[in-house]
Formats: sequence, structure tokens, C-alpha cells
Amino acid sequence: MRGNRVLRSLAFISALEGIFFVAYGVLIGIGVLTFGLTGPEAVSNPGGVTLEVLIFLVFGAGLLLTAAGWWKVRRWARSPFVLAQMLALVVSIPLATALGSVEKLTGLVVTGMAGIGLVLALLPATTARLYRAATPPESG
Repeated sequence: MRGNRVLRSLAFISALEGIFFVAYGVLIGIGVLTFGLTGPEAVSNPGGVTLEVLIFLVFGAGLLLTAAGWWKVRRWARSPFVLAQMLALVVSIPLATALGSVEKLTGLVVTGMAGIGLVLALLPATTARLYRAATPPESG
């Protein structure tokens, strides 16, 4: 039963991250529609902002799909999840050292979630549960 709790926790982490990325992409789109493009031309052009929104939406949708994979005990869910956590750490660790309190708190929370997610995804109990689900029962 421990393996099932771990997989449910991984599904929760993945879903939470996926919802965040989809919501963030939508908020960027709403901000552009409401306030227009702001900032330097190099990063605030229609093509760049469209690509940014699409990247966040696709990344979020991928994490939501990964959450469904964890929930349904699918082995394939581990690889994209581990990759997403590693990417999250690349962004969140420098963010955790930022001077602003909101940035620092966000970085610490994301770093913590990514670290916990990586540990849970690579636990022997997780591997055992994933492979037990993929192995057909023996007929005897």
C-alpha cells in the first residue's frame, strides 16, 4: 500500500504544477489582452509572447497528463516527471536566492516540491509499484 500512497502524492505534485503552468500561461495571455505588450521590444513582441504562452500551456498540459499517468500507475509517467522536476530546480534554486521576499518564497516552495517529487519518483517503493502494475499476473 505504501507504493500507492507515493504514486498518489506524485500525481498530486504533478497536477499542482500542471495547473500552475496552465494558469500562468492564461494569466500572461489575459495580461497582454488587457494591458497590451509592455517591456523591451526584444521580449515583448506578439510572436515572443505567443510562444511563451504556448510553452507554458503545453508544459502544464504535459504535467497534467503525467499526473494522470501516476494516478493510473503507468511507468512512462516517471521520465517526464523527473525531467520537469529537474527543469524546475534549474529555475527555482536561483529564484530562492533572490532579494525579493515573494521571489524567494516562490523559489523555496518550488525547490521543495521538486526535491520531494524527485525523491518520491526515485524511491524503490515507487519502482516496485510501477513494475508490479506492468507485470501480468501469473496463471498457475
